[in-house]
Amino acid sequence: MITAAALAFLASVCAVGAWRLVRARWTYRAPHVAIVLWQALGVTWGLAGTGALLAYALEPYGRGVLHGLGAFAASAVEGGYGPRGPYDLPRIFALIAGLTAFTVLVVVLLAAGLQTFRARRRHRTLLSLIAREDPGVPGVHVVDHPGAAAYCVPGLRSQVVVSEGALKLLSPDELHAVLAHESAHVRERHDLVLLPFAALRRALPWSRTVRDAQHEVALLVEMAADDAARRSCSPRRLATALLRFGTVGAVPAPHGALGAVSPSSAVMARVQRLVSPGPRLPRRFRYGVVVFSVTLTTSAPLLWLVPH
Repeated sequence: MITAAALAFLASVCAVGAWRLVRARWTYRAPHVAIVLWQALGVTWGLAGTGALLAYALEPYGRGVLHGLGAFAASAVEGGYGPRGPYDLPRIFALIAGLTAFTVLVVVLLAAGLQTFRARRRHRTLLSLIAREDPGVPGVHVVDHPGAAAYCVPGLRSQVVVSEGALKLLSPDELHAVLAHESAHVRERHDLVLLPFAALRRALPWSRTVRDAQHEVALLVEMAADDAARRSCSPRRLATALLRFGTVGAVPAPHGALGAVSPSSAVMARVQRLVSPGPRLPRRFRYGVVVFSVTLTTSAPLLWLVPH
């Protein structure tokens, strides 16, 4: 029961931590560090929550969650359910609930990834038919659309796309800033950061905490791309570009793509941060959050291996 209690406590810590982190604002001063913490909370919550149920169900074997599943499978094949005869009803329910929850999380994640992959493949095919190259923006796909749009299609064959409307709307410096922002999305693979939270939202559509977490991570991803872009362009030019997009009503990025401006982004918070950046978090704090995140992420898998 000690392992089950430890995993349940870990899951509750992650749930409370996510609730607190949604309301925290230090994350805006270190979005990359906050993203690492969010990923640690999400992974640990999933493994700890399902692991607590499985640890309780498999406690009679005394071999831990992972080895206990193997022992249970072996005993079931031999005609029994437990090491000393049939299971009691609560443990059977816990085993079914734990396996079901873990399966749902894995299947939803794989389904979300597959759907995103297919959407990107279709969009790349469409771009090969309708997009053109422009000498003024080498390496960028230009779409003849009057609306303002700028987005990237991540992947092994990543692409950055802008519309004709965006080319007319933005000055050269603003366009350079937006393209730097999109290149940061591609380079840092922010799509992989967002995928688990989108999958978790599918699995738990009724959860307000999950919804808020998805929105917060989406905003932090945009801020992380802003920080990467500001190394090669003027942050004020990126801020004015965001305001221009907001004024004319930017075209939303297609499914599977990451846009410079999207409904989940708090544009004014990004603009304020670009125009008046606050002081960076102390290095000790940032390193401490990373160490805590790594420790949190490794704790749940280790508890799956600890004998009861």
